Amino acid sequence: MTTWQDEASRDLLNLGGRLALLVRGEGSHVWDADGTRYLDFLGGIAVNALGHAHPVFVDAVSRQAATLAHVSNYFATPQQLELAARLKRLAGTGERGHVFFANSGSEANETAIKLARLHAHKTGKRTIVSLNGAFHGRTMGSLSLTPKPLYQDPFQPLLPDVAHIDPTIEALEAGIDDTVAALVVEPVQGEAGVVPLPDGFLKRARELTTAHGALLIVDEVQTGVGRTGEWFAFQREGIVPDAMSLAKGIAAGFPLGALVTFGDHDLFFPGTHNSTFGGNPLATAVGSAVLAEIEDTGLLQNVTDRGAQLRAAVEGLPLVTGTRGAGLLIGMTLSAPVAGEVRDAAQRRGLIVNAPTADVIRIAPAYTIGDAEVDEFTTLFSAALSEVAASDMKDNA
Repeated sequence: MTTWQDEASRDLLNLGGRLALLVRGEGSHVWDADGTRYLDFLGGIAVNALGHAHPVFVDAVSRQAATLAHVSNYFATPQQLELAARLKRLAGTGERGHVFFANSGSEANETAIKLARLHAHKTGKRTIVSLNGAFHGRTMGSLSLTPKPLYQDPFQPLLPDVAHIDPTIEALEAGIDDTVAALVVEPVQGEAGVVPLPDGFLKRARELTTAHGALLIVDEVQTGVGRTGEWFAFQREGIVPDAMSLAKGIAAGFPLGALVTFGDHDLFFPGTHNSTFGGNPLATAVGSAVLAEIEDTGLLQNVTDRGAQLRAAVEGLPLVTGTRGAGLLIGMTLSAPVAGEVRDAAQRRGLIVNAPTADVIRIAPAYTIGDAEVDEFTTLFSAALSEVAASDMKDNA
């Protein structure tokens, strides 16, 4: 008998990650092909801001698909203009800000890299700086800013004139000089284990990049659109970047990314960049509907409140030594490198979480969760932790 795993092995590239065959979702739950229900606390890796099959999402897709889905980048549409204006308002770009729509976070970051290169061409500065521990994507440009040998080594040589520094203020002060065209940073490094930048880092980055004529580009692909309890994580620091990249939660599951520029830093002109599918009316209609729902129903406050509730709930659980992150992007540090085992034990109990590193569990649930989902998570996660802790004790006996 052929299984779905056999079909996947036969027909799909061997890139891993096929933990189950999921067929349906509703709210914060998904079901696999065998009818098993899971509490989804990974949210498509911080994508499903409204959960699964939210009525606003379904209505936006249905209405726009029945009207106008795609027209190419030779034309503008009302949906595109509406979403661009909404993003500018929420980000506080002022009248001089501009928006480019792409299809993913990697594409948004490729656009950011091109912006940095245009700035380099204009100023004579050449170096683009990113941080050790960063993850900006897997395309050749965004991979160049992602200093992880496992990802980079098979694809060398990558982009030249890219430097990586430690995510410390001391390294920042040593690494930003008059040769730097742009600094690209994530406010919270999700793939590194949900590691926030040190207090004051973004403010100092803004001071140094301004002093040296470099662009400050903030990668908000994972942290943006309310994930941390603010519309954009940079707003927590009271700074204004020159550009930011977005994706993931911006359309709550529909493929959409964006680059937003601030001030006079839109250096693009016709021919320098574009995307056939980017900003099509279907994607942007969904994006506008999602952002309107988050804003109109006060979901940012729920993100803050539920995040605090979850962090308190896991205190004292077996193996958990602490939590970090903001809002509903939370990393739980473990006392041993058993995150993979905890993830698997959780899934066997019907809970989906993620292990970005050997000693960290990451959660990024829907903004719509309430007491019932928090209680269910706590019960299932505690049981998974207890199983792994007991197994670890047995193995070490």
